[in-house]
Amino acid sequence: MFILLILAIILSLYAQSNVTGTYNKYAKVQNRRGYTGAQVATMMMENTGVYDVTVERVAGNLTDHYDPRTKTLRLSQGVYDSTSVAALGIAAHETGHAIQHDVGYGPLALRSILVPVANLGSRMAMPLIFMGMLFSSSSGNFMIQLGIIFFAASVAFTLITLPVEFDASARAIDLLVDQSFLDESEIGGAKKVLKAAALTYVAAAIVAVVQLLRLIGIFGRRNN
Repeated sequence: MFILLILAIILSLYAQSNVTGTYNKYAKVQNRRGYTGAQVATMMMENTGVYDVTVERVAGNLTDHYDPRTKTLRLSQGVYDSTSVAALGIAAHETGHAIQHDVGYGPLALRSILVPVANLGSRMAMPLIFMGMLFSSSSGNFMIQLGIIFFAASVAFTLITLPVEFDASARAIDLLVDQSFLDESEIGGAKKVLKAAALTYVAAAIVAVVQLLRLIGIFGRRNN
């Protein structure tokens, strides 16, 4: 299990490096129609009947996200004003999340419900497990078990994120093509950027699952 964890971490590091490299490559390729990321996001939502989402600029690099609580689509500095193929792919992906919210896409709604549980789980899991390992009594085992439950909640959030991200990317590519924001020679770059981003979520899910299984294995041995 430890070897699997190391391999999963290596995959995660590769995924992070790959998404950065792919983004940097296609950030240098400008779309022929001259659209910016912000313009594409706005027009896509208007064309699909979404009128109550605000598009904002946010600081940072690759910090793009959609906030369903405030119906705000935030695009990073390298995407908001950029006319690159990479920027349009990312803007379209985040627009996909806004459309998911508008149509009531089930996995997105479930992920939103799990956010507070996952946040609590990520904060409490390891402290509880560490404190539990300091005791040899049943109270120690209880704390470990509770910590694993908390960790499992955060893993569940990571897993439900996968279909949400895959669906947003699929919507993004369809919209970029159907609404003629990118032509056939450009859409391949956007696909590669979104595939590289998707791999980071897959790698994170694998790492989380392997960590959970490892904790369960350690806990089982401790009870024997």
